[in-house]
Amino acid sequence: MAELQFFTGTMDSGKSTLALQTNHNHAARGRVGRIFTSHDRAGAATLSSRLGLQHDAIEVSPHFDFWTYVVSELTHGARVDYLICDEAQFYSSVQIDQLARVVDELQVDVFAFGILTDFRTAMFPGSQRLVELADRMNVLQVEALCWCGKRATHNARTENGEMVTEGDVIVVGDVEGGDREQAEVGYEVLCRQHHRRRLTASRAKAVSMIGEPLPFT
Repeated sequence: MAELQFFTGTMDSGKSTLALQTNHNHAARGRVGRIFTSHDRAGAATLSSRLGLQHDAIEVSPHFDFWTYVVSELTHGARVDYLICDEAQFYSSVQIDQLARVVDELQVDVFAFGILTDFRTAMFPGSQRLVELADRMNVLQVEALCWCGKRATHNARTENGEMVTEGDVIVVGDVEGGDREQAEVGYEVLCRQHHRRRLTASRAKAVSMIGEPLPFT
C-alpha cells in the first residue's frame, strides 16, 4: 500500500540530504520517481543539500496541480512509483490534499520533507495539512544546534545579525555564512530560550563583551 510520509525538522537538520538519499535508494531498486521542490536555496528546479549534493527537480508553483500532473504522466505511458517533495512547507493546503489523493487513488508513494514553523513560530499551512493527513510523520534524528549548544527547535530570520519577527513569510536564505556582507537576510536555528530573547549568535557575541542584564522585567 502506498503511503504519504512527512519528514520534518528544523533548518540544518538534513531534510534535503535525506530527500536525495531517499530518491537514490528507491531508484537503485528500479523504482521510477519524480522530484519536486519550491523556493530551493540553489534556485528554481533544483533540489540541493548543504553538503553540496543536488538533483534536477520540478518547481512547484502556487498553481501547480499534483493530481493533474501524475494522471497526465500515467495516461501518456510514463511510470511513476513515488514522488519526492522537498520544501513541502511552501505547498498550499490544496496541493497537500492532491498529494494525499495521488497516494490513495493512484497508489503512488509520496515522501514530503519540510519544516513545521516559520520565523514567527507560526505553522506553515502546507506543514499543518501534512501533519493532519500523513500516514507517518518522522522527526529527523539529526539535531541542529543553537549557538549555545542546546538542541535547536526554532527557525529565526536575521537581518544583519539581528533577529526579526515581521516581514514576508517566504524570503529565501540560508544558515551558512557565505556572502553574509552582501546578503542582509539570513536564517539561524535557535533553542526556544534564545528565540524568545531574540539572542542570535552574533548578538550573543556582542553582548558577551559588555555583559547582559538578567532577564527580569
